[in-house]
Amino acid sequence: MSRGTNGRKRRVKPFVTSAASAGGLRIVAVNLHAAEAGVLPGMPLADARALAPGLEVAAADPLSDNEQLARLAAWCGSFSPWTAPEAGGSGPDGAGIWLDASGCAHLFGGEEELLRELIERVQRLGFGVRAAIADTAGAAWAVARFGAAGAEGDSRCVLVPAGETQAALAPLPIAGLRLPGPTIEGLAVLGIRRISDLVTMPRAPLVARFGSIVTERLDRALGVVKEPISPLVPEAPYRERLGLAEPIGTREAIEAVLAHLLTDLCTRLDRDYMGVRRLDFALFRVDGNVAHVRIGTSRPVREPKHLARLFAEHLEGLDLGEGIEVLTLTAQTVEALAADQLEMPGPGLEHALASANVAALVDRLTNRLGADAVVRLTERQSHVPEHAGITVAAARSAPAEPVTPPAGRGERPLRLFPKPFLIEAVAPVPDGPPVLFRWRRVLHRIARAEGPERIAPEWWRTSLAWMTPWEETTRDYYRVEDESGRRFWVYREGLYPLATAPAQDEEGGEPFLPGMTPRWFVHGLFA
Repeated sequence: MSRGTNGRKRRVKPFVTSAASAGGLRIVAVNLHAAEAGVLPGMPLADARALAPGLEVAAADPLSDNEQLARLAAWCGSFSPWTAPEAGGSGPDGAGIWLDASGCAHLFGGEEELLRELIERVQRLGFGVRAAIADTAGAAWAVARFGAAGAEGDSRCVLVPAGETQAALAPLPIAGLRLPGPTIEGLAVLGIRRISDLVTMPRAPLVARFGSIVTERLDRALGVVKEPISPLVPEAPYRERLGLAEPIGTREAIEAVLAHLLTDLCTRLDRDYMGVRRLDFALFRVDGNVAHVRIGTSRPVREPKHLARLFAEHLEGLDLGEGIEVLTLTAQTVEALAADQLEMPGPGLEHALASANVAALVDRLTNRLGADAVVRLTERQSHVPEHAGITVAAARSAPAEPVTPPAGRGERPLRLFPKPFLIEAVAPVPDGPPVLFRWRRVLHRIARAEGPERIAPEWWRTSLAWMTPWEETTRDYYRVEDESGRRFWVYREGLYPLATAPAQDEEGGEPFLPGMTPRWFVHGLFA
């Protein structure tokens, strides 16, 4: 089911907004008192002043109107999670907001009670409003603007019973189908002024003369064709709502309501074996604004106390305005979280508890400092050593597939330098390990050596700007141990007899040019 709403500001005196046009200033929108005086949208301003000498005029501001409409649509999220401002809604018929009332009416005691509460609360914000519920969005739009009085003669509230959409649309004017002005005028010339006139007409002549827009809008209003409307907030499968009899305005009261909503939400998550990764706590204020508090976790969670601690810091200093009347808690991102098998006391249980404590710490730091401020190390699939380890946000999920070392990969050092250091080495044969090398003016004589392990460059990455010269050549790595027992990870750059790309040594000396003897580098330490 859908709902269309039509709102305008209400003033005691006749009030209009005007905008410049080719023929001078014209009326864009009017309030009730101006309409009673005979002032209509589209009328020249001079004619409007003649009809209502005390007319108050303001310049039209479509941009501000659209911003206000978007804020009001977000505030309507207290009635339904599926809301959206009407595209291009500002016009003679007023601005509109779509709401999907499916599954929401029972929270208010029925559809009619939902409409009445919506109207009363919007009017308290200073807007005139007329609302309708129907089986389709197009029917709700038409009935809200052109329908007869609703239940008990209340013209603000119109409820179309299920299955009676065509009967409700039949007496309405053609303008209820949201057709362009020239199309409405062309249909009027043919004597078609009511929607009932269109239902029984052959469609081929209509399409030939006016295109498909007339039949398309009719089918949408009747429900023959679905009408796609994108909500402001993506639909979430888990959402808790609590409406209050009286507004609240203290942090203690907000925390109490939040604890209640978290308990209900986590109960549902536990029943479905799910955990939450991102939560949105929305506080709908009496003045029509909405305050949001959002948190995220590094792993799926369904523990109310832990989630409440993450929210606690963000509630400090939150602007509650004149009070909060509705609160919602939405799980924006959820993941599967099966029940954990508890272990007997011992090392396994201690490790599980330590992991849980670390995850809780990461969540608190991330929500306090920001997602990019807390990082962790992880692996990625790459043969090049300095590319195989990267830092990612700690709150980000672990890779879906574990990174497996390439077949035949040798042992890696405990400490890997971000940039290899140039050394002076002596090797007896071209493909053999060094027998000694000098690094930082210290001579190391090799007692044992293992290798080589050849690593070719990632040729598909060489065009990237961040590539450096030492990453673009074939390397032969060796694990060597000197006479003092210190172990190093060294490699020879390039192949005999040719060398490759130029590189500066650590002292800023001459670049390495093709045709020179391959050079040696130390890239890590084992001990």
